[in-house]
Amino acid sequence: MLDKTKKDWWKSAVAYQIYPKSFQDTTGSGVGDLQGIIRRLDYLQTLGIDVIWLSPVCASPQVDNGYDISDYRAIDPMFGDLADMRQLIQEGKKRGIGIMMDLVLNHSSDQHRWFLQAKTSRDNPYHDYYVWRDGTPDQFPNDMQAVFGGPAWEWVPEVGQYYFHQFAPQQPDLNWENPALRREIYDMILWWMEQGVEGFRLDVIDQIAKEPDNKITNNGPRLHEFLRELSAETFQKGCLVTVGEAWGADIPRAKLYSAPDGSELSMVFQFEQMVLDQQPGKDKWDLAPLPFVKMKQSYARWQQGLHDCGWNSLFLDNHDLPRIVSRWGDDGEYRVQSAKLLATMLHGMQGTPYIYQGEELGMTNVRLPLEQYQDVEIHNMYKKRLAEGYPEEEILRSIYAKGRDNARTPMQWNGQENAGFTTGIPWLPVNPNYTSINAEAALADPDSVFWYYKKLIALRKEYPVFVEGDFTLLEEEHPQLFVYRRSTKNEQILVVCNFSGTDVSWSLPGEWTTAEMLISNYPDQVQKTLRPWEATILHRAL
Repeated sequence: MLDKTKKDWWKSAVAYQIYPKSFQDTTGSGVGDLQGIIRRLDYLQTLGIDVIWLSPVCASPQVDNGYDISDYRAIDPMFGDLADMRQLIQEGKKRGIGIMMDLVLNHSSDQHRWFLQAKTSRDNPYHDYYVWRDGTPDQFPNDMQAVFGGPAWEWVPEVGQYYFHQFAPQQPDLNWENPALRREIYDMILWWMEQGVEGFRLDVIDQIAKEPDNKITNNGPRLHEFLRELSAETFQKGCLVTVGEAWGADIPRAKLYSAPDGSELSMVFQFEQMVLDQQPGKDKWDLAPLPFVKMKQSYARWQQGLHDCGWNSLFLDNHDLPRIVSRWGDDGEYRVQSAKLLATMLHGMQGTPYIYQGEELGMTNVRLPLEQYQDVEIHNMYKKRLAEGYPEEEILRSIYAKGRDNARTPMQWNGQENAGFTTGIPWLPVNPNYTSINAEAALADPDSVFWYYKKLIALRKEYPVFVEGDFTLLEEEHPQLFVYRRSTKNEQILVVCNFSGTDVSWSLPGEWTTAEMLISNYPDQVQKTLRPWEATILHRAL
């Protein structure tokens, strides 16, 4: 077990994201719950993870799948109650697994008591907890658009003002300029720390310092001031892991976020690599082939840019992204090999890896009839693009490739009905391939993606070079190979990945021909030809 009393224990940790709605149902409701997570903790202990990032479980009307919180100190009844949450925290600790809460601090639900008070009167003390502007019912304060579509302003006749919302109208943005609001947030976080949580993931945290009058939504002028205050008042009072979702992060900003002095956060989720397979200047639905060389260069920049002066988060999947084996791998003939390759590529880098539920099984994207999708973003995009004249076939192709429900289909536990997820009707259909891709089958197969992930996680704890080593990109311009070296003064690893479904001629550099093979997705050593989707990590002492 990791020693979590050490200030930077999370550098050696591996996190696992759970989307509770889709993980394990114990009641037959068709929705996953906290008791379901407790039931599966032994599975996660076997995998070897150190912390669970728990997508939002706080009370919520569920307009945006829990990212619209109506009570930060209560558990949504669909998942259980506070007693279940405390049990999860305690049972996790017994197994060396901490809980990382997902907090939404940029906005609340419009059903939160703060907002219900705020919209009653301009004189109400809670009014200033939100971002309001004057206007008339037929004249918006400006032309800003919400991320989920439509205007970013909503009229409230009771106060004769608009409130600002970057996401759904039911998600009014909080006003971080107000010290009273900030104090409420800090007290809430301290309360969760008292419950025993070991970290926090902060949703769209780079948007809290917004200036809508200047059309600034992220990286506002006071952002790092707010984060330093937040950290000093809360996180620095314990040995926590903290990660901020920051779509607008670049390397200089990430250095501030993840500065070694711990003045802000442990690390951020940045998305530079995750937007490469879309058309430049357009959005995620505008599909484009992955520019492979650019992808390698991007990872190299971040690895080198934060070395010894910040910290990377490492992820390929999450609740907002499609399944990586369908996205960048081959989810057909070479599903197992490419899933292992993608894991090899990522876990060999410096940073804290995040595994998204089912990634360790090689779960894939799904194709559902439109009416079976639950995600508000999918339906809004479909209506908008249909109205703009896009062919329906093209819209559906975008949904199949990038829709968030790809990641949200229920966890595939076994080959029985509904993949062992529920005895009821699942809230979102199970991917039909659950009969062959499931945890029970993976645990029974020593060559499965699951056991490969377990070995990768163990290697990160055994060899210091995974945590400490610097990064050198090799074969930078090669159109199929991703090869890099990690080095300390005592040891090196070489990570070799053939990102293609064809054989590639390539020979190991001379100094590596006698190196120890730590892991490979083929049973024998790298030859002069790399096989389809072949990946290996070699090690040598210096």
